[in-house]
Amino acid sequence: MKNLSIANDIVPVAEFKAGISRWLKALQGSGHPLVITQNGKPAGVLLSPADYDDLTYRKSFLDSVARGLEDAESGRTYQTGEVKAVLSSRRD
Repeated sequence: MKNLSIANDIVPVAEFKAGISRWLKALQGSGHPLVITQNGKPAGVLLSPADYDDLTYRKSFLDSVARGLEDAESGRTYQTGEVKAVLSSRRD
């Protein structure tokens, strides 16, 4: 995902509604997120489907790493032999 361009990627909701098709095409072409404002304040962000998928994948990955680090710090770990034994028993 590209960085937000303050000059081009912020649009009032009324302008967005009036030209939604144009904004969707621009989003696909630019790769920039689009900030939609309401009463001069950010109300939402529009991302391409690929950017959304990338963000959710990254969040899931980082959450998984954080859980792993918490497990390691609290001693919830297994020795290699223990893991091999459990996996071997599941194959049988």
